[in-house]
Amino acid sequence: MASPIEVSAVSSRSDRRRFLNLPWSIYRGDPNWVPPLRMNQKAMAGYARHPFYDVATAQTFLARRGGEVCGRISAIVNPNHNRRHHDQLGFFGFFESVDDAEVAAALFDAAKQWLVERKRTAMRGPVNPSMNYECGLLVDGFDSPPTFMMTYNPPYYARLLESCGLEKSQDLFSYREDIKFMDAIDPKLNRIMLAAQERFRVKVRKFDHKNYQREVQTLLGMFNRGTVGSWGFVPLTDDEAKHLGQELRFLLEPNLVQIARVDDEPVGVLIGLLDCNPIIKQIDGRLFPFGFLRLLRGRKRLTHCRFMSANVLPEYQRWGLGLILLGANKEYVLERGIQTGEFSWVLESNILSRMTLEKAGMRPKKTHRLYDCAIH
Repeated sequence: MASPIEVSAVSSRSDRRRFLNLPWSIYRGDPNWVPPLRMNQKAMAGYARHPFYDVATAQTFLARRGGEVCGRISAIVNPNHNRRHHDQLGFFGFFESVDDAEVAAALFDAAKQWLVERKRTAMRGPVNPSMNYECGLLVDGFDSPPTFMMTYNPPYYARLLESCGLEKSQDLFSYREDIKFMDAIDPKLNRIMLAAQERFRVKVRKFDHKNYQREVQTLLGMFNRGTVGSWGFVPLTDDEAKHLGQELRFLLEPNLVQIARVDDEPVGVLIGLLDCNPIIKQIDGRLFPFGFLRLLRGRKRLTHCRFMSANVLPEYQRWGLGLILLGANKEYVLERGIQTGEFSWVLESNILSRMTLEKAGMRPKKTHRLYDCAIH
């Protein structure tokens, strides 16, 4: 007879270590898993200072069977989401579990109870710890590793969540293609881009790393303004924006970040990052003492990039500005030897972006899913 499952709130340093270290046990032997950056994961879970938790609150839980840790979860309350969307939605994230429906059920029961005590009436996730960071459960596309800042999980996770009463809320698509697709863009789209350049006199420039703080404010300001109508969107706070900017300072590749301007005012941005995951895997998520140097030195060998955000002000959408921004990267990515690019993620409900990418010849290669359920 199997030992009973015990779920307890994380409260000690030793339990925090167990919470953070569990993925190394769950994914042992999985060739596609990439460990998280350890310092970043500590802050994201709320175990070190992060501005998200200046407003939000969370409680992490561990599941044990026979004294051995076999699962984890975080329950999250984000008042900024509730104020913006006028709901009482709670969230869950950082879910990991052995392939055992009883373990998953015990974890979700604990998370639901914590959220109910805080007057939440529904739960959404996984978000780590919000949609502005890593989010979504991988449900299709297990044949390759994730790109930088994208999630990965075993195929059985979807079965575990659905056995606990969670249902699909929204899918997030990742479009990955050989970079040569830029040469095969539909001529009709080229005409739209030319019309936009003539109509608005669009000028595009790359990110100016010498004025880093100013440029980051431009990028994140455009992110907040350009995604204001998106499903589930909550703007980054000023402190979150500054923190994210600092985290990406040495990872941003200026030539992959383009800013479109009309009358000298920013109207669109495209943010691309080199996919650092192959190096992060080599250093096992440890930046110090020498991992950081290996990350910086190894960037020249990276041949995959992720376009993580393309934001255009609403009044300039439908004019192909996203493709204009992408086209500004073409010469660099070809000279740099970048072989593949991924656009991730794109909301299922974002029909305009999906149509633009698919008209350019791209198709989704991975699907992540957000789940909802009522709680009481």
